[in-house]
Amino acid sequence: MMRAPYASHPARSRGRRHPEAPAPTRSEYQRDRDRIVHSTAFRRLVYKTQVFLNHEGDLFRTRLTHSLEVAQLGRSIGRSLGLDEDLIETIALAHDLGHTPFGHAGQDVLDDCMKAHGGFEHNLQSLRVVDKLEQRYPPFDGLNLSFESREGILKHCRRHDAERIEAREPGGIAARFLHGGQPSLEAQLCNLADEVAYNAHDVDDGVRSGLVTLEQLEQVPLVQRFLRESLQEYPALQGKRLLAETIRRMLSQQVYDIIDATRRLLDDRQPGTPDEVRQAGPLVAFSPEMRRASTELKRFLFANLYRHPLVQEKRLRAERVLRELFQIYLNDPGRLPPDFADGEDHARACADYIAGMTDRFALREHERLTGQKLL
Repeated sequence: MMRAPYASHPARSRGRRHPEAPAPTRSEYQRDRDRIVHSTAFRRLVYKTQVFLNHEGDLFRTRLTHSLEVAQLGRSIGRSLGLDEDLIETIALAHDLGHTPFGHAGQDVLDDCMKAHGGFEHNLQSLRVVDKLEQRYPPFDGLNLSFESREGILKHCRRHDAERIEAREPGGIAARFLHGGQPSLEAQLCNLADEVAYNAHDVDDGVRSGLVTLEQLEQVPLVQRFLRESLQEYPALQGKRLLAETIRRMLSQQVYDIIDATRRLLDDRQPGTPDEVRQAGPLVAFSPEMRRASTELKRFLFANLYRHPLVQEKRLRAERVLRELFQIYLNDPGRLPPDFADGEDHARACADYIAGMTDRFALREHERLTGQKLL
């Protein structure tokens, strides 16, 4: 399909922080994607969890499988809208590179530990990974991604962080958090595909774990609709196949809804270029009805899965693991690997090291340093 005029175009990229000659066979966004796939941080995602801890079961999602699902959803929707699929895939594969071990529990702990040192936010950490922490190329730190890829990775940004980035990079990727505006359509799409994938796979993992049931989910309108449709067409369906068919239909309908709602917004606002997209307000969206239904599902998952007593118990232990690791490294800089030693900002180096850990490495390291096995 032809690229739409409002789509990002690799030949018109705003460039890289360190200029490089073009690749002979790949576009700028293909090159970005390939750098992500070959990065150390990307490989670690296979042992970082979403809701369940990595060792609790081989079938539960990890950050890696989640990122692949976001990329698949994003490319499917992007193709229908005439967007750049390579940029979508790059942002999707990179958006969780800065996530800590143990899911959001790790994010919350590190943010609390870093309160006196600028805080911690996983989207900003993902940018830090691709801008600084990956060490692969002789001339520069990081992966030297294009502006558009970096813009998409920085999904959220607190004002004080945006001001700091803007001081280094005037008019760059943080400007929209200070002066208003939106990222590219490809970035907006990844943000919504992330939500769609999250809800769907947490329904799947929640039922497979036994922490929530299909009977409970039938009280949620978005799930109820597709569960009943599945049973109407296949009355004998049950178990894993019923769950899979329900989720498949739910995902498909959300994809079609995003495509239709976004086309209506594009027709209404008529952006002609990527820069006009950035000034047009949010353009990739659910319909109002689907937004309400998705929000209800998120509330259900928050109350019944993320706050389930068993999940909370594991979360508290995971928080203790990371909090104690942070204090050990903070109090004894010699325990950090040489690559992370930073006399000027030792606390940030501690956060960088812990954020890069996989679940199982964090548990092993905590047990080695404390003699305690908490999980």
